[in-house]
Amino acid sequence: MILGKVIGTVWSTRKDENLVGSKFLIVRELKLDYSTKETFLVAIDSVGAGVGEVVLVAQGSSARQTKITKNKPVDSVIMAIVDKLDIAVKDELLKKVVA
Repeated sequence: MILGKVIGTVWSTRKDENLVGSKFLIVRELKLDYSTKETFLVAIDSVGAGVGEVVLVAQGSSARQTKITKNKPVDSVIMAIVDKLDIAVKDELLKKVVA
């Protein structure tokens, strides 16, 4: 899973018939301290997320396991809106990730 922040929307009036009605959102990946990474992805929204929200994204075959994406040509899906992260920093590796 990927932790990310919704930064925009992709508008598409013509798309595969299996994706009609789907909302495409642009998600920038986040570090554990909520700072942004350079990478981003486009994901189908299955939970009603909006711009500015922190979300969890599933990719690959797991992205096709939600009710909205089942058996559809999808590689990334927003499947949760994050309310809070609880992180216990105990080792040096995790401290470097958070820093």
